[in-house]
Amino acid sequence: MMLALLAIVAGLALLVWSADRFVDGAAATAKHGGMPPLLIGMVIVGFGTSAPEMVVSALAASEGNPGLALGNGYGSNITNIALILGLVAIISPIAVHSQVLRKELPILAAITLLSAGLLWDGDLTRVDAAILLVVFAGLMGWTIREGMQQRSDVLASEVDDEMIAHPMPIKNAIFWLVAGLILLIVSSRILVWGAVTVAHSLGVSDLIIGLTVVAIGTSLPELASSLAAIRKGEHDLAIGNVIGSNLFNTLTVVGIAAAIHPLEVQPEVLYRDWSLMAGLTLALFVMGFGFKGKQGRINRVEGGILLAVYIAYTSYLGYTVVAAA
Repeated sequence: MMLALLAIVAGLALLVWSADRFVDGAAATAKHGGMPPLLIGMVIVGFGTSAPEMVVSALAASEGNPGLALGNGYGSNITNIALILGLVAIISPIAVHSQVLRKELPILAAITLLSAGLLWDGDLTRVDAAILLVVFAGLMGWTIREGMQQRSDVLASEVDDEMIAHPMPIKNAIFWLVAGLILLIVSSRILVWGAVTVAHSLGVSDLIIGLTVVAIGTSLPELASSLAAIRKGEHDLAIGNVIGSNLFNTLTVVGIAAAIHPLEVQPEVLYRDWSLMAGLTLALFVMGFGFKGKQGRINRVEGGILLAVYIAYTSYLGYTVVAAA
């Protein structure tokens, strides 16, 4: 038990560090390759920070732990909006200037609804996985088109400023791209083993472990990047991290896990976890989109509400564990 707890702590620490190195290396490599800043922000930073979720869920699915795989994907989405954006908005209200992000918000809402339709029958099959991955491929195509056309978008300027402030030689970029990916896989393996062992020792479902401990751990890169962005006044980069990550989690993290091993969906995933994820996504859409010509904005009060929702949700999960003991 103690060894498993140490594995979780060590695995999470190495996971967060290696994910940061991987994203930095990937972004710098893309910059040297001539990729537009907006594409780097939307694809490399937005999706790259979800690399921990993808590797952890893929490993969990391959080892026959569907609850951990699904809990990590959806739990990370809940954590990203309620905990991360909640904390960030309390520190500094978030204003959404980017027109690209305003287009991504309704897409995220639609994809969240799509996931409910696939969960409804109690299984995520390989056919469901194929649907999710095909939708992601289409989203990537749209993202590339937007990145090529909207070069003057606010998000592009923020990403370009970051790349100029933290230059990385091409050799270093490639090294950290490869080394970061290898360490991601190793640390994810350690984390999955520790999480499953602790869950079995305590009699807690791997779904609960995935929704809480693992989801928080794999979302730490998003937290770090969003906090760093908001301190520099880069509001669109802060919220863009979360939107991109949630799109990637819903489509690719869950899709790859289900493709590796079909996932059995417990009833509470739909009525409890997905429902909260959908509600938070709707709230993000309403706050961030900006209707009737108004600018999208998440103020401190709204940030406090998001954080309170997260605390209430995790407290409820803890109560269900204690009540079942």
